[in-house]
Amino acid sequence: MLSRDTLARTAVLVISCWCAMQASRSLLTTTRASSRSAAVFTKVLARTPFNSSQPRRSIACMAGAEGQKLDKSTSNEVWKKMLNANEYHVLREKGTEPPGSGKYNKFKEEGIYKCAGCAQPLYKSETKFDSACGWPAFYDEIPGAVNRHEDNTFGMVRIEITCSNCGGHLGHVFKGEGFPTPTNERHCVNSVSLKHDAKV
Repeated sequence: MLSRDTLARTAVLVISCWCAMQASRSLLTTTRASSRSAAVFTKVLARTPFNSSQPRRSIACMAGAEGQKLDKSTSNEVWKKMLNANEYHVLREKGTEPPGSGKYNKFKEEGIYKCAGCAQPLYKSETKFDSACGWPAFYDEIPGAVNRHEDNTFGMVRIEITCSNCGGHLGHVFKGEGFPTPTNERHCVNSVSLKHDAKV
């Protein structure tokens, strides 16, 4: 039997964790997991080796300037030469950029969003919407452009999305959140995984 003092301390801890989850939209929309899982996820993001000042290489340089075929068979050695540290961490190591830090979070120009690794078209600008989650959000992908996989990291069950051509990590997709979109889905995508092309 737990003492009244122990129960009180436990209640305070639970309430504190709940408030922290309410304050973070990124955690609120990605999990119904325990407060411990949410805390682990937050600590991992804080340790992410992410440098927002790193220059992004042009997609023409990354995907074809040297005649290099970029797909799932491309070695890590090649990717390390073609991507900067941020891009490699997110695309090849399934990292996550900090919420609100990405170039395309509130970007509204028309065009096509391509994979920053292999240049495959992934999303059309008309499917992008403001979800206030801190990352670019789309309600649908270009048919055949994105693959889905179950992701059990951080004690959660989520659906990871990757580029169907090169396997680069894009982010996660969430369903049934109630956004007024045709699919009721939110593709939560890292800006680092994308390259916008205004030439349609």
